[in-house]
Amino acid sequence: MSFVEYGDTIKDGDTAIVFLGHESMFPVKVQHGTVTQTKYGVIRHSTDLIGKKYGSKVTCSKGGWVFILHPTPELWTMNLPHRTQILYSTDISIITMMLELKPGSIVCESGTGSGSLSHALIRTVAPTGHLYTVEFHQQRAEKAREEFREHGVEHLVTVINQDVCKNGFGVSNIADAVFLDIPSPWEAIGHAKSALKAEGGRICSFSPCIEQVQRTCLAMEEYGFTEINTLEILLRVYNVRTISLQIPDLGKAAEDNSSTGTVQFKSGVPLREVVGHTGYLTFATKSLV
Repeated sequence: MSFVEYGDTIKDGDTAIVFLGHESMFPVKVQHGTVTQTKYGVIRHSTDLIGKKYGSKVTCSKGGWVFILHPTPELWTMNLPHRTQILYSTDISIITMMLELKPGSIVCESGTGSGSLSHALIRTVAPTGHLYTVEFHQQRAEKAREEFREHGVEHLVTVINQDVCKNGFGVSNIADAVFLDIPSPWEAIGHAKSALKAEGGRICSFSPCIEQVQRTCLAMEEYGFTEINTLEILLRVYNVRTISLQIPDLGKAAEDNSSTGTVQFKSGVPLREVVGHTGYLTFATKSLV
């Protein structure tokens, strides 16, 4: 099993997603002889999971059933253990696009945190790219290494435990893009510029407060970055429904005895904001000069 290569069959040691419903799912490490408890009853790994195909419908001991899904970065974002606050797919998608990432890209990231963005970046740059991710907290760095190894992507990522503001990313002139999610990103802009390739590259900084954004933008200008812009992404769900309206009488000829009738059409109404303000994304380009 790998987060970047789909496997058809569930194997011992895999990480799988137990899907009870759209609002209820959780990850499980498949192990021979182990059982997992759900509200529908027990799932026995040896007989119910190992050897079955991903996507299978599994009947639990109480008669209820669940689906066993192959893990993806999107599903992992929804189910990962939170060691820190994380970025969700809405922000991750715009980050991936604006940093112009593709298979083969070299990316530097700080900090690793819970690994939500890291898994998405790894999937994007695979199979020939690489992620260098820096985490200040030693235990979080060790846990990230363990998860990457269990998820079959350790060959695509290097986890570095150090302070990026003081010691940088540990690499120079090799990165196509840099991402910063740290309390004081303006202190790491110089190191980010050093990590980017000499011919240029893209940088993104995520900050929850506008004051952090202002200081980061000033630092980017000081180090010669161009095309600086800041975005805020809000996800809004629309409730689409069918409504009926009476056709108005537009003065048809008297001999036309047809009834006015009704017409149906789809209408979209804002339902709710799924995710409110999470933070600001500031993008810039390293100048070639």
